[in-house]
Amino acid sequence: YPRSFQDSDGDGIGDINGICSRLDYLKELGVDAVWLSPIYDSPNDDNGYDIRDYYAIMKEFGTMEDFDRLLDEVHQRGMKLIMDLVINHTSDEHAWFVEALRGSKDHQDYYHFVENKDDNPPNNWNSFFSGSTWNYYGDLDSWALHLFSKKQMDLNWENPQMRRNIIHMIKWWLEKGVDGFRLDVINYISKKEGLPDGNEIVGKLMGFYGVEHYFYGPKLHEYLRQLKKEAFEPYDAFTVGETPGVGMEMGKLLTADYRRELDMIFSFDHLETPGHV
Repeated sequence: YPRSFQDSDGDGIGDINGICSRLDYLKELGVDAVWLSPIYDSPNDDNGYDIRDYYAIMKEFGTMEDFDRLLDEVHQRGMKLIMDLVINHTSDEHAWFVEALRGSKDHQDYYHFVENKDDNPPNNWNSFFSGSTWNYYGDLDSWALHLFSKKQMDLNWENPQMRRNIIHMIKWWLEKGVDGFRLDVINYISKKEGLPDGNEIVGKLMGFYGVEHYFYGPKLHEYLRQLKKEAFEPYDAFTVGETPGVGMEMGKLLTADYRRELDMIFSFDHLETPGHV
């Protein structure tokens, strides 16, 4: 977590140069891969998981030149560098969403905008950060989806142009020499067509309404295979998915070599299984 790891300039905030200063220590400990929580440009509504610009470094952490130095020094020590990749959503300050609010229909289709009908949210889904998953935008008389904070707007993976832009961005980092990615809530990228209401019983049981319509969406495997084929595989890049709600059997389908999707996933079974005394 860069913010609290090592401050190099005395401003009280950890930074990229601080990480560089500790690489020999990490190497001595036997570390062979470093995973960075998000360091992209962000308004920091959710600790950097609300990305404003995928191609820029958060100023508090340093510059792109600092990152290039970090990557080079990690590799000089025979270690790998793993980036945190957040592609289920972007910040509402991302250029795509800004253009959407300006009325660009093309960019509105990068997200889940739904025309207002009765002054109520389009469905009963509730956010992981409390409240509805929908923001209302009066100038557009439309609602837009956010599973997390009100400033983290979900991307519409049904849009092939949006997917191409995401793949272009991933390849840009891989061209730099990044060794792989931890994929934030990657199993949420596919939503059920029509975004239907969540089941009342499931909602009460899980604590979240609508989760059954996106935690293992209908096109998840298709999208992961496209990412693997067009972005990760050509660079032999490593991937580990954060996949909340995905159990052992679904996890096998996401990670089996012959399926060419993800290399690994984080298992959350120990967190999601009720305890018994």
